[in-house]
Amino acid sequence: MAKASEYGFAACGVASADAAPETAARLRQWLAEGRHGEMIWMETRAHHRESPAGLWPEVRSVIALGMSYAPARDPLALAGEGGVGRISTYAQGGDYHDVVKRALKALARWLVAEVPGIDVKVFVDTAPVMEKPLAAAAGLGWQGKHTNLVSRTEGSWLFLGAIYTTLELAAFGGEEAHERDRCGSCDACQRACPTDAFPAPYRLDARRCISYLTIEHAGPIPHEFRESIGNRIYGCDDCLAVCPWNKFAEAAHANRAFRPRAELAAPALADLLALDDAAFRQVFSGSPIKRIGRDRMMRNCLIAAGNSGDATLRAPVARLLDDPNAVVAEAAGWALARLA
Repeated sequence: MAKASEYGFAACGVASADAAPETAARLRQWLAEGRHGEMIWMETRAHHRESPAGLWPEVRSVIALGMSYAPARDPLALAGEGGVGRISTYAQGGDYHDVVKRALKALARWLVAEVPGIDVKVFVDTAPVMEKPLAAAAGLGWQGKHTNLVSRTEGSWLFLGAIYTTLELAAFGGEEAHERDRCGSCDACQRACPTDAFPAPYRLDARRCISYLTIEHAGPIPHEFRESIGNRIYGCDDCLAVCPWNKFAEAAHANRAFRPRAELAAPALADLLALDDAAFRQVFSGSPIKRIGRDRMMRNCLIAAGNSGDATLRAPVARLLDDPNAVVAEAAGWALARLA
């Protein structure tokens, strides 16, 4: 843990590569129910996700790591504030894909130097790896009722990464490392969800999740969810933010790379609606938001504008009625009707 801390990680644990055998059945059930929505890659590479060995047969141990992005201010502070867009806490600073992967590679290089002859692979988010059950098996926390990892010391604010290795480290992980579920009777995260995306505790229907709708979903946002989205333009923190275990998380533990950029902490919708593709790329350079592209962000901002009640947004919305992208143009028509 000391060496992991040097590279910016707030949590570190080890588990055997076969420490979460229940993952495969849960994944298959979730996919069979269609709760992954348009995330087809979850389905096409399910055999790789079911276990670490499914992705890399030589793996013997998994080093699970967590990097804190605990916020200094209330993530719900901008709720309902007209004219301003809400960006999920994790996306207000540097791109976690890059930050976490750099640290994982540095730690992996150190491990290979310490134990010559072993092999390692590092993963963060983009690979077919089930980080949350592996992190739970390694003792970093437990999967809460909102399905994300909860830590007794870092709350719900951890970016997860993993180092797969051929080194046998099972004696330091496995069942002994498991953190028991400490959610108890609390259902704050379930009640906080604006779109009822949890059909039951510990189960998520991504098709109803605002994070999915604003980030992964490419087409028009279904009308039944538009009002509930409010002024959220990228992701949603509600189920995470209300978790009581966050009271132990300290912003001082957060990696400095994730400190909010001023222009992303409370962006004006009018400014965002004026962005063309080149300007979008410039504003969101170095941010995970850049990955969704200008058109999807415009769609999200138009939904927020339609919910804002801010008449000054009529002109910037109207300019997008003739946008070349049909999804953007449709969202502009909806927003303008709402503002009228």
